[in-house]
Amino acid sequence: MREILVISGKGGTGKTTVTASLSRLFDRIVLCDCDVDAPDLHLLLKPRKEERFEFIGGGKAKIDGEKCTKCGRCVEVCEFDAVSDSFVVDEISCEGCGVCVWNCPVGAIEFKDAVSGEYFVSEIKNGRMVHAQLFPGEENSGKLVTEVKRKAREVAEKEGILDILVDGPPGVGCPVMASMGNVSKAIIVTEPTVSGLHDMKRILNLCEQFKVGADVVINKAGLNSKKTDEIRKFCREKGIEVLLEIPFSREVNQALSASAPIVEYRPEGKVAKAIKELAGKIRRR
Repeated sequence: MREILVISGKGGTGKTTVTASLSRLFDRIVLCDCDVDAPDLHLLLKPRKEERFEFIGGGKAKIDGEKCTKCGRCVEVCEFDAVSDSFVVDEISCEGCGVCVWNCPVGAIEFKDAVSGEYFVSEIKNGRMVHAQLFPGEENSGKLVTEVKRKAREVAEKEGILDILVDGPPGVGCPVMASMGNVSKAIIVTEPTVSGLHDMKRILNLCEQFKVGADVVINKAGLNSKKTDEIRKFCREKGIEVLLEIPFSREVNQALSASAPIVEYRPEGKVAKAIKELAGKIRRR
């Protein structure tokens, strides 16, 4: 089983746009959207949901009014001001740390599992897609990413699919680290801007720490020739292969407005041809 992770180090580089088109160029695939805080891959691929699962991200405190003696200890120890003066826990403010439970002298506070999000197994044209949505204000996105990836591997094994393509979260935080587990190769999509180069370096450092091999794709390559040259030079000095340079084109904006992958919206366009070349390189490797 081969697991390819597409990451960027920052938002807006075109990572999801590239991933959506790449996914259409495999015969059979399990696609995994690990951007659980703000998923958007489904907007382009329009998967048909087949299974839904609840995600238990942690616990929430609840005070039993009959047992509570109103001593005020829970109000004192709560760092998030989640307990009101009337000794009711605000579920939005509660971070699920459990400090109030441990400090209650009469055991009047329960700590129950809370549903923090949901994840799905869906059908796409050429396989299956596993994706998720963390509820607003909830935590543990890294834990949900791990669960989404586990489910993707389970689906791939059950259906005998060898390729898993992962659309990673932006940035370099906990969800990105969780997305790196069991990865065969990472493809970093960057852009020729100051922040694009800076964040590409950060995500490459993270790949090194996790011992994940990485190649680079320069998206919007014609946008800034100076920054494109800087990215090429940096990768050359570090021994990192630039797999492809995808030209900047308004075709992409038109495809996104039509909610379609660029390889389907404009299959003979220069961007689609570039992504097809990228897919060929990935398959050969």
